[in-house]
Amino acid sequence: MIEFSDALVRRRGNGIKIYGREAFEGMHRVGRIAAECLDGLAAHVYHGTTTDAIDKLVFDFGMAHDALPAQLMYRGYRHSCCTSLNHVVCHGQPNDKPLREGDIINIDVTFIKDGWHGDSSRMYTVGEVPRRALRLIEITYESLMRGIGVVRPGATTGDIGAAIQEFAEAEHCSVVRDFCGHGVGLEFHEQPSILHFGRPGEGVPLEPGMIFTIEPMINLGRPQVKVLSDGWTAVTRDRSLSAQFEHTVGVTETGVEIFTLSPAGLHCPPYADAA
Repeated sequence: MIEFSDALVRRRGNGIKIYGREAFEGMHRVGRIAAECLDGLAAHVYHGTTTDAIDKLVFDFGMAHDALPAQLMYRGYRHSCCTSLNHVVCHGQPNDKPLREGDIINIDVTFIKDGWHGDSSRMYTVGEVPRRALRLIEITYESLMRGIGVVRPGATTGDIGAAIQEFAEAEHCSVVRDFCGHGVGLEFHEQPSILHFGRPGEGVPLEPGMIFTIEPMINLGRPQVKVLSDGWTAVTRDRSLSAQFEHTVGVTETGVEIFTLSPAGLHCPPYADAA
């Protein structure tokens, strides 16, 4: 069995970083910051507030925890988080438009603490939302957890994608193919890419010390997306609802560790029932 390296980090021949135990400790610290931030936002997603206000809360939370929002000024991005509303698949930019009853929204945060990156996102609901929207959210969360559930030494990235795709499509939803998860650790985006569709046994073999995100984007309609003229915001082409959940995980000698679990148990809305 391949065991954890004592080194902080080493590279495989394909450029994938293999992290050691000390790195996992750092990822747990920054992952908890990301998770606590998302926990705190649950009380601030309501009719009439704006995503600009949410963005400021994310920035202030990071500053209070000596953690820098990684999105801020990343490739020119001017916000501390991404806020993707209704048919926005990912990379929605905060603005001054008020949220409305029935909206669903993904909030994606990444913090840097002591050089480590903790990346996570969750769905939130604004008041009462249609049953089809709640169903999409539930399917997307379960898709994420099924993908995480197959992570272990000897599995492959294709196993992750296959688990997600099989479940989501059986529920008559579609998996977005234009975006994927990614390695993360000392850098915001590293190898390998984690596709959310695929075939069992294909892709990159997993081994202890690999750290990456799994972040499926699931649509009620077709999987096709388009990026708007701002160069960031990706939306469904058919204007169908989209949802996403994301965790940062690490492969261990026996399975997987999730670095961004909610300390408050606020894993999937409606959060009032989970508190």
